[in-house]
Amino acid sequence: MEVRAKLRFARLAPSKAKLVADLIRGKGSEEAMNILSFTKKAAAGVIKKLLKSAIANANQRKTIDVDRLYVKKISVDQGPTWKRYTPRALGRATMIRKRTSHITIVLDEK
Repeated sequence: MEVRAKLRFARLAPSKAKLVADLIRGKGSEEAMNILSFTKKAAAGVIKKLLKSAIANANQRKTIDVDRLYVKKISVDQGPTWKRYTPRALGRATMIRKRTSHITIVLDEK
């Protein structure tokens, strides 16, 4: 029986978050937590918090053994992009794109 956790509108670029998501796809929940603890990327902290939330969701259901969980699916999708402007030379302006992500983790028992 699978459990899921979602994080929407995370202030991370999806391309950078996908690099961290690829590290834990298919791993056991304990191993994934260890990998995220020692990964030096900003997305690792956000994904680790989301993984803890998914494990807590599984713990709420009494039919699931938390020790046998693994990351069945993790997806990082692009959210809306915030557009900001910064002044440049000769009176021009340049757009700054602040990208957001939607992250979904699905855990299942082995």
